[in-house]
Amino acid sequence: MARAVGPASASQDESAGALRADRTDRDQSDRDRTDRDPSDRDRAAGPAHADASSRRARKAKAREGHSPLFLWLKEVATVVIVAIVLSFLIKTFLFRAFYIPSESMVNTLDVNDRIFVNLLVPEPMALQHGDVVVFRDSQGWLAPAAEKTKGPFTWVQDGLTFVGLLPDNSEQHLVKRVIGLPGDHVVCCDAGGQLTVNGTPLNEKYINSAEIPQVRDFDVVVPAGKVWVMGDNRNHSADSRAHMDTNGGFVNEADIEGKAAVIAWPLNRISALDNYPDVFRAVPAPSGK
Repeated sequence: MARAVGPASASQDESAGALRADRTDRDQSDRDRTDRDPSDRDRAAGPAHADASSRRARKAKAREGHSPLFLWLKEVATVVIVAIVLSFLIKTFLFRAFYIPSESMVNTLDVNDRIFVNLLVPEPMALQHGDVVVFRDSQGWLAPAAEKTKGPFTWVQDGLTFVGLLPDNSEQHLVKRVIGLPGDHVVCCDAGGQLTVNGTPLNEKYINSAEIPQVRDFDVVVPAGKVWVMGDNRNHSADSRAHMDTNGGFVNEADIEGKAAVIAWPLNRISALDNYPDVFRAVPAPSGK
């Protein structure tokens, strides 16, 4: 028996056809998006992706616009600037270079040696007996330095000294060994010709052995905030003994730049400096401490 086709069946057929057409249109739209230019896909991915791509493109274009020589010079300039900044920071807070112009510390230090000075001494690290220290000449121990002739490149040398790439050769600093700390009783000499600190004779191994030190009598107690210093080359050192009419011959701790730690030049003399703790090991604390 044949089934009659009424109005409801016709409506269903029309709806099914419409759905099939709609799916066909969506499929075509998806294929169109897939075939679209990659840059369109990038734009569709969002602003962040587009900005990143643009930055990379600009950097690549900038690199292409410069020669290899320019890029090399830029890298060298960056390294130099970083080195100068680091040197300045080290020179300001940790180590500073100095030049030795005299023979007062032979054989420990020779004329023309370059040394690195630890700026953490005397603060926050305390001074110790036997330390070799560099200090400012605030007491007039040295003759005023003659004004140096300015050359066309003097400013370059001054600048390199300022940032710490060259040693300070102003010759307005002194270098000596600390013999007496605040409160110490320092006497020269006992019956055996030895220096004593708080009554204990010192076997001073650091003294220049090429000459027998001349005896120069003194008897001092080191005040607070000061130290008594002497050169290792005793017969050729204008140290505390030679300046007792000025500040008692003492050096103010506030004038001490730091402790000489290393001989850095010449290459055949590179070494750490010793403060000979065994020489002072038996020295007792000052009375009253």
